Amino acid sequence: MKLLVVNKFYFLRGGSERYIFELNKVLEKNGFTVIPFSMKDEKNFQTKYSQYFVGNIDFQNKLSLIDRLRSVFRILYSFEARKNILELIENAKPDLAHIHNIAHQISPSILPALKKRGIPVVQTLHDFKLVCPSYLFYTRGKPCEECKKNKFYKAIVNKCIKNSFSGSFLIAMEMYFHKMTKIYNNIDIFITPSLFMKRKLEEFGIYTNKLVHIPNFVLAESFSPNYDFEDYFIYFGRLSEEKGVMTLLKAVERNWKIKLLIVGEGVLEDELKRYAEKKGLKNVIFKGYKSGSEFQNLIRNAMFTILPSECYENCPISILESFAMGKPVIGANIGGIPELINEGSDGLLFESGNAADLNDKIIYLLNDPCKIKEMGRRGREKVEKLYNVELHYQRIMNIYQKLITNNTSLSIQ
Repeated sequence: MKLLVVNKFYFLRGGSERYIFELNKVLEKNGFTVIPFSMKDEKNFQTKYSQYFVGNIDFQNKLSLIDRLRSVFRILYSFEARKNILELIENAKPDLAHIHNIAHQISPSILPALKKRGIPVVQTLHDFKLVCPSYLFYTRGKPCEECKKNKFYKAIVNKCIKNSFSGSFLIAMEMYFHKMTKIYNNIDIFITPSLFMKRKLEEFGIYTNKLVHIPNFVLAESFSPNYDFEDYFIYFGRLSEEKGVMTLLKAVERNWKIKLLIVGEGVLEDELKRYAEKKGLKNVIFKGYKSGSEFQNLIRNAMFTILPSECYENCPISILESFAMGKPVIGANIGGIPELINEGSDGLLFESGNAADLNDKIIYLLNDPCKIKEMGRRGREKVEKLYNVELHYQRIMNIYQKLITNNTSLSIQ
């Protein structure tokens, strides 16, 4: 089967891309021909299909006036993306399309083109972009659902996009435009990695008959578990406000004997370092960006990992990777996190944003090293049983096969 896989990044940028590339490997191993469509970038993996990729635009950098004007049209409807994907379809002749993240850099302009060519389309939803202009359900330092019932103008009021009126106005108009044109109706099935996401979209009345829950997976055999540990615990991920890392610093501030490693980078990095310096937190070590075996070893040798998010997480792969390496997880009780952690069995939950509660959970584990090892083993057993590649492949294939046979009346647990 020829599978068209669409994502705006074709390099390992974050958790979404890790999932996409691992799934691609599994599909290719099972006889699929994977045909990528993405955005051009010097960091991209090599592929013979790169000639069809759309031009690069980085919304994180300051754009010239001409690029800003171009970006407005590209966000709403990219004629380049539509033209290029039609050429790719004509030459590669895919049987099915699996869409991932396409907003802004690619845009949903490709969806009518796929429908026009009679290609079934499934999209895995890695964020809440269908209902939230900022993707996150998060603004002004807390979860936000003010755009419910298509009140996207609230994003302008709250300046949800980089605290910018113009940026927020543009994205709100994008949401209204795509809602009015019903462009996402061209997708046959939406995969939600968390039950939380599925229920939230149902609550918002979004494609309730097209939603299927399939959790993420992890290649457990790629991770060597270690049930022993050194004298530290670890946070790894993006350093941004919604990830709750400041709350984590405030939690360890209560006990300077606690050693915390922070692995990652992001817009909040300088502020976090200034706070740690101001408070004299010599027990907090910023390791910066790490990858490969060095990254894995930092986790494998930790006592446990922490995910202190203050936004609606979907299905964090970081939890599954921690379990795969034999590490329990202390996670915020928000979004899809509680679906992955069995309280007291393979990890602990704390009230999101509550530094005192987080500190209590940290102390609880530090006082019981045997419990840490026991939880780590249970976490490893969980990913082997419930989040393994074989089960995930079967669930994905169920969708692919039914779409190919024009049967979208799915019943997947």
